[in-house]
Amino acid sequence: MNAADEGRQQLDAVSVLNARTTLLQLLARAGVYSGDAEELIGLVEAGALALAHREVSGIGRNAPGDKGELYEAGLLDGAQAVADELGAIAERALQHVVGSDPSDGAPDRRPPVRRMEVERAKVAVTPLYLSFTSASDLDPEVTEQVLTAVLGTMTSRQRAAYAGLLADFASAHRVRLERLYAGYGPGSSIAIHGRYSLIHSPTSIAVLERLATAPSALREEWDAAELPPAWLDGLTTAWGSPA
Repeated sequence: MNAADEGRQQLDAVSVLNARTTLLQLLARAGVYSGDAEELIGLVEAGALALAHREVSGIGRNAPGDKGELYEAGLLDGAQAVADELGAIAERALQHVVGSDPSDGAPDRRPPVRRMEVERAKVAVTPLYLSFTSASDLDPEVTEQVLTAVLGTMTSRQRAAYAGLLADFASAHRVRLERLYAGYGPGSSIAIHGRYSLIHSPTSIAVLERLATAPSALREEWDAAELPPAWLDGLTTAWGSPA
């Protein structure tokens, strides 16, 4: 061990396992099912590896140019090798969590929506919705039904990255969404009841993203869930309205 290593703060495997087990026990006391807790922790672990992969991948782009071509080439090759291996580890970690191997012959398979996936979707939609309008209540049961229909259009891997997907959608269509919620949402002249009811719910931003991305699959899941067709028609009209 050299002097630089002695100054670093790194956790050993036993301490990492201790922290993980402690978190699982605390979540269990809070009533979180062990399988759901394992899934959340697994996603955090896979995400940490993916972020580390991106950071290491950037090292090669910042190679010093004052130490000669051989040094620079060696650094680039070494950084690339480390990044490739870290990326593979991150990929395996994610596959372990979502249980979806892209080489299994059915990469587009859409498994049944699980409770924790719905809970993660709830957490994702609320702050985005509040960035456009004020909160409005909707029956919790209806919220779960709508989000289940939305998530039903996606693969397990897409659901794992759903929060980022929604954030990208909101950023890319911010002006259009601002106009929609101002014209049809809370505070507008449109009543909360009727075909535009869903615009008064945080779930609306999830439905809008699917309308823009996978409208046919959304309609299929919507009909299967026996949700009011008027809600989806209202959102479709509002999304396409220039007003």
